[in-house]
Amino acid sequence: MKKYLMAGAALLVLSACATQPEPELMPEPEPVVEVQPQIIEPEPIPEAQPLPPVVEPFVDPNLPIPGSEDDFAFQSGGEPRVFFGYDQFNLSPEAQDVLRRQANWLNIYQDAIATIEGHADERGTREYNLALGARRADSVKAFLVSQGVAPNRLRTISYGKERPIDPRANEAGWSRNRNGHTNLRLGGIG
Repeated sequence: MKKYLMAGAALLVLSACATQPEPELMPEPEPVVEVQPQIIEPEPIPEAQPLPPVVEPFVDPNLPIPGSEDDFAFQSGGEPRVFFGYDQFNLSPEAQDVLRRQANWLNIYQDAIATIEGHADERGTREYNLALGARRADSVKAFLVSQGVAPNRLRTISYGKERPIDPRANEAGWSRNRNGHTNLRLGGIG
């Protein structure tokens, strides 16, 4: 009996080891859905629109060519000069307006340089008028520089009473001869 008990226990042990684990349940595969290819129609190409005609910019034949010396004078208000009172070298509001337009032009056309000429009327000594002309030229240059024009593009010279623009020996002529003239040179510094 002991034998049978032993054999039964062994059988029980072996049967416990011999049991197979239950197989894991695999999920059902998803049904295969057949996709029909979708035909996408391309959008129609719009008809080509004709290009607008090329329009040449309007150039007024009565105006000077932009960037020219004539254009500088035109942009300055007619002539590239500012005028001074008797024995004065300070700039009037009118002179400042002219010089602002000159500075704007010079800031656009960077290859232009200028010599600012100081002039005086015929009254007074040669030496006095040369000094007054120099102060007038320096006033013009300082104003242009204050408006952004590079100082190395400007030089000054005084002619005093030596180069009058009006030969009349009266107040009308003298007032024209008291000026600062911005004499332009195109083509760069050199």
